[in-house]
Amino acid sequence: MKNSDLCEIKCIHEDAVKQVKSEMLHETTFQKISEDFKILGDKTRIKILYALSKKELCVCDLSSIMGMTDSAVSHQLRLLRKSNMVKFRKEGKMAYYSLVDDHVVQLIKMGQEHAQE
Repeated sequence: MKNSDLCEIKCIHEDAVKQVKSEMLHETTFQKISEDFKILGDKTRIKILYALSKKELCVCDLSSIMGMTDSAVSHQLRLLRKSNMVKFRKEGKMAYYSLVDDHVVQLIKMGQEHAQE
């Protein structure tokens, strides 16, 4: 049985291989990207990040938006903080969360555009 999506002969294009190999990222960079995509691979975390892209919010606000318990939202926020995607600041007894930088917004926008194609 032939696979039409495979090369029918073995032919390595040495120049192309050499060029791409020279431009590959370091292994630790690939690992970090993979870890970030794992974090972004959860719909709940994407929704939290999207909400935070609109406005700085406290855990109670996020719980209300998400329809989840404070504890469940806090768990997701801990994962997002560990991945350096969100940060928080204390104001009295309140903890307000926001995105670390605009990179997360760009990732969400690209994901949205791709999903709508």
